[in-house]
Amino acid sequence: MPHPTPPSVLRRPALWIGTGLIAAVVSMLFALLYVGGNVNPRGNLRDLPVALVNSDAGAEIGGRHVNLGEQVVSGIQKAAQGDKSIDWQVVSREEADERLGRGKVFGALVIPADYSATVAGLTAPQPAPQGKAAPPTMTVLTNQAAGSIGSSMSSQASQKAAHAASAQLGQELLKQAAAQKTPLPTAAQLKLADPVTVTVADGHPVGARSAMGLSAFYYALVLVVCGMLGANVVNSQVDTALGYLHTDFGPIRKREPVQHTSRVRTLAIGIALMLGLSLVMGTLVEVATVGILDMDASHLGLLWLYSVATIAVVGIGSLALFAAFGTPGMLLATIVFVAMAVPSSGATVPVQALPGFFRALAEFEPLRQITEGLRSLLYYGAQADAGLTRAWGSMGVALVAALLFGFAVTRLYDRKGLHRIPHPDTEAGAGAPAETPEPPKSPETPAPATA
Repeated sequence: MPHPTPPSVLRRPALWIGTGLIAAVVSMLFALLYVGGNVNPRGNLRDLPVALVNSDAGAEIGGRHVNLGEQVVSGIQKAAQGDKSIDWQVVSREEADERLGRGKVFGALVIPADYSATVAGLTAPQPAPQGKAAPPTMTVLTNQAAGSIGSSMSSQASQKAAHAASAQLGQELLKQAAAQKTPLPTAAQLKLADPVTVTVADGHPVGARSAMGLSAFYYALVLVVCGMLGANVVNSQVDTALGYLHTDFGPIRKREPVQHTSRVRTLAIGIALMLGLSLVMGTLVEVATVGILDMDASHLGLLWLYSVATIAVVGIGSLALFAAFGTPGMLLATIVFVAMAVPSSGATVPVQALPGFFRALAEFEPLRQITEGLRSLLYYGAQADAGLTRAWGSMGVALVAALLFGFAVTRLYDRKGLHRIPHPDTEAGAGAPAETPEPPKSPETPAPATA
């Protein structure tokens, strides 16, 4: 039979149709997932947690004690009734600092203790020399450790609320000044129209070598990719060692003798090898990022253990998909661990700014849990309730699910005789014994001819 030539292979419709369908599905799926999750964060923003702190002690204005900070809080809450994009959490300054330090809020708006007193000083009959009265202030706190885009959204919302409160206060001050029938210079009127000075400060600083709060995401992505690539390497090397695949070294092709073994044992061999490689890969990732690149990091022992465990879990999950689905399992692993995981991770665009579909994915997609755990390790002092406990729990659940799924499917295949390469004893049929050839018959002596 003649060997097929390249033109004849390319003329096969099945080759074009099969390859084209796979390429079309992959390109469309990645585009929809990657861009769809991030194309309109402001339009999808719902319930972004921002702390609102009123530390105002109040002041005597017009013969009565007033707390203008409470009026600001009330005005912000009233405005938020028709806008569900921000979840304003009214807390004390201590609670705000604690939530910033655990990544529970993306920022804070702080009304200082002397807010009412400084406002009263603007309209006092005998203040300090004209123009010398200290202006009222509000402070906007950011939290890049919780995510740079989420922190930016929080900052913008807080500044907008503060300037709106300043404009409302300015209208009241101008009315009071007009009621006193004392002409004010234009500069004084402008100052009263927008009296509050809004300052921006870092509520939870991150190190200079932390990618502006994104190092946890990049590190998490490296761990996931290492787990997937490690699983691919393990899968091919195990198949090569068992004689299922050839090994090419340039022009030289080598193939080991086929070692017939069950699918369950093959998966177990791959998992054992993956566990060993995870120790090496996790160590080298930390050495490269912390030791060579000088990435800001603490709790290096915990970081190493977390890195090794993450690579192992992702690798074992990928091996389970390979064992269950074969070659399509590699594409499925890419979709699960990358295509759906990156846009739903909340690492760049916060989960609160994602469409509903991606918010649902974020509840179980591994990259989000991995990133939250790394944020705790890198930015929040390895606090358990800053995402680390959830990350370890999610990895444990994922590991158990991968092992149960992988071994259940491969056990089923083995029981049904669906071996990767039929054993000589079962080549005659799936699960059926081969037929034993009959021994050759001895030549019969011809009967004597009869008359």
